[in-house]
Amino acid sequence: MNAERADLPVPDYDHLPVATLAHRVRSLDADALAVLVGYEEEHGAREPVLTVLRARADQLAAGAEPSGGDPAAVQPEHAPPADGAAAPNTDAPPVNPPSHGDPTNPAQPRR
Repeated sequence: MNAERADLPVPDYDHLPVATLAHRVRSLDADALAVLVGYEEEHGAREPVLTVLRARADQLAAGAEPSGGDPAAVQPEHAPPADGAAAPNTDAPPVNPPSHGDPTNPAQPRR
């Protein structure tokens, strides 16, 4: 197979985590899955990804049917919040001063 990135049946395929990819490929038929296997073999040859793709191809060959769903749907990790609210604050906690030289720090041993 000589597929180009833009022709792949799963958008942004090569940036998906393996677990997400495993769910996305369940909706593909054997031909679309073969396109992904060929692309992966030619470009990344990432063994965990090939394992997932080949396992699904084996399932389809054994009689499994593609599941419903859209492999191009918004990824849950990139979807907007369901209620339209802003995402929760994900700022890092404030940096605490080092324990040495801070007499109010209970972690500092007393002499």
